[in-house]
Amino acid sequence: MCQRWVLFLVAWSFLPGAVRAEDVIRVGYFPNLTHAVAMIGLERGFFAAALGPQTVIDAKAFNAGPAEMEALFAGAIDLGYVGPGPAITGFVRSKGKALRVVSGAAMGGASLIVRPDAGVERAADLAGKRLASPQIGNTQDVALRTYLREAGLGTSDHGGTVTVLPVANADILTLLASKQIDGAWVPEPWASVLRLQAGGKELVDERSLWPDGKFPTTVVMVSTAFLAAHRPLVTAWLRGQSEAVTWLNEHPTEAKRVINETIRRLTTRDISPAVLDEAWGRLTFSSAVQVDAFDKMAQDAQALGYLPTAQIQGLFEGDLEKAPPSSGSTR
Repeated sequence: MCQRWVLFLVAWSFLPGAVRAEDVIRVGYFPNLTHAVAMIGLERGFFAAALGPQTVIDAKAFNAGPAEMEALFAGAIDLGYVGPGPAITGFVRSKGKALRVVSGAAMGGASLIVRPDAGVERAADLAGKRLASPQIGNTQDVALRTYLREAGLGTSDHGGTVTVLPVANADILTLLASKQIDGAWVPEPWASVLRLQAGGKELVDERSLWPDGKFPTTVVMVSTAFLAAHRPLVTAWLRGQSEAVTWLNEHPTEAKRVINETIRRLTTRDISPAVLDEAWGRLTFSSAVQVDAFDKMAQDAQALGYLPTAQIQGLFEGDLEKAPPSSGSTR
C-alpha cells in the first residue's frame, strides 16, 4: 500500500502544471506603507490560498532597496516588491536579461516638503538650498533632481547651487526639525510625518506632475529564471495579490490596523494614527502598471547620468494569465 502511494505521488508530481510539495517562492518586501499590498497578502493569507498548501512562502522583510535588488540578482529571492527606479536600474544593469516587472502594487504618495521658514514658495526659491532624498539614484532622488533641472536649477555636484543629500527617511525628520536641511522629496508615510510632526509645508505633491495624477510607487519584480521555471507560481501569486488589493481597498480601516501591527512587529515602531490616515489618502493601491510613466522615469534617469540608456523594451511581462487587477482607490 505504501509503495502504491509513493508511486502515485511521484507520478502526480510530473503531471503538467502540477505544484509539487517542494515548491518554494521566496519573496522580498519592505515593512513600509507603500508595500501594504504585500503585507496584506501575507498576513491575511491571500497569497497562501492562491498558491495552495503544497507551496511554501519564504518571505523576507528588507530595510533598503539595494539589499533587496542584490538578493534578486543573486537568486536569494525570486520575487520582490520594489520601487520603479530600482526596477528600471536592475533591468538596464542586467541588459534586460535578469528581471521582469509583472504587476503594479501602489501608486502616488511622494512629495517635496520644505521648512515653512526656509523662504521657499516656488521652485526658483530652491536656489542655494539644502535638500534631501532617501538615496542617490532612487525613485525620489530622480524625481527631485528632474524637478530642479526642469526649473533651471543645478545641483552642487554638477556645478549648481542646490545641495542634494542622500539621507535615510528616518533621519530626514531630525534634520528638517533641526533646520539642517531646507526640504526633502520623500515617499509616504514620511511626507506626512514631515508635514504633521515637523511642521513641514508641501511644495510639490508629485501627483500634480503626472497625467491623471498617477505614477508608480511600488511594483512586483520577478527574476526571469524563476519565471521561466515556475510560471504557474507567479500566476498564482498575482491572483492572490488581486484578492489582496480588492480586500485592502474595501476594508481600509481593518487594512490599516493589519499593516500597522505588521510594521510594529517587524520594526518595533508603528505609524501614528494621524500620519497613517493622512498618508493613506495620498496612495492608490492597485495592480495596474503605468507603462508610459516608466518610459519617462527611464529617460529622466538617463538625463541625470544614472543610466547609460533609457531603452527598457522587454521590462514588462504582459502575458501572464491572472485575474483582472483591481482598479484600486484612494481612501
